[in-house]
Amino acid sequence: MLTLALAAAVSVLTWSSAGSYVGAGPALAADDYSARRESMVREQILARGVSDPNVLAALRAVPRHRFVPPSLAPQAYSDHPLPIGNGQTISQPYIVALMSELLGLRNEHTVLEIGTGCGYQAAVLSGLAGEVYSMEIVEKLGVQARERLRTLGYGNVEVRIGNGYAGWPEQAPFDRIILTAAPEELPRALIDQLKPEGKLVAPVGPIYGNQELIVVTKDARGMIHRESVLPVRFVPMVQAPE
Repeated sequence: MLTLALAAAVSVLTWSSAGSYVGAGPALAADDYSARRESMVREQILARGVSDPNVLAALRAVPRHRFVPPSLAPQAYSDHPLPIGNGQTISQPYIVALMSELLGLRNEHTVLEIGTGCGYQAAVLSGLAGEVYSMEIVEKLGVQARERLRTLGYGNVEVRIGNGYAGWPEQAPFDRIILTAAPEELPRALIDQLKPEGKLVAPVGPIYGNQELIVVTKDARGMIHRESVLPVRFVPMVQAPE
């Protein structure tokens, strides 16, 4: 959940229960925000170099305004994060797109997300992966996100209220892991729950210091490789009290 980070028109797409993007149905055809989504993708995402067609389709499909407080819906497609309550934010659209692209998702992948927040990133991941397991430590946010995702039809997303530092061992190992809040150091449990040849994308660093967006890959032998992508500023990843 970020606080800030350093084509031609395409028909609106939506996620089908069959597991692929298809032409927009009645709900999205009547969506007054579809033009704003297209503008967001063209001016904020494509213009900054995110080009994965599946990621772009997901950003065009997910109704971002349904994931923010109603009073902020007119700002939902703006180029900045927004508060969602409980000291948390919905990330800047570009960062959601970039992190999704960095994951390199395929539809057979199982993904663990740490930091459900409002559920927007999970909704984007829903159309890119086979199964999404999302954890939120703030119970109120997690419950709201679970209901929102269910109502909007993201049936391959499961939300758990719990400590992200411990991961989700019952569903491990995961093909991909994404963190939407920043730990000072990557939790060992999450690295252990990543499959060989898996990939993890996360912001890492102190609350008031320099944070960086990193990509961690685990090779076939289990060796870890870390790459820094760009400086970012995320809310801290909360550790559950012992």
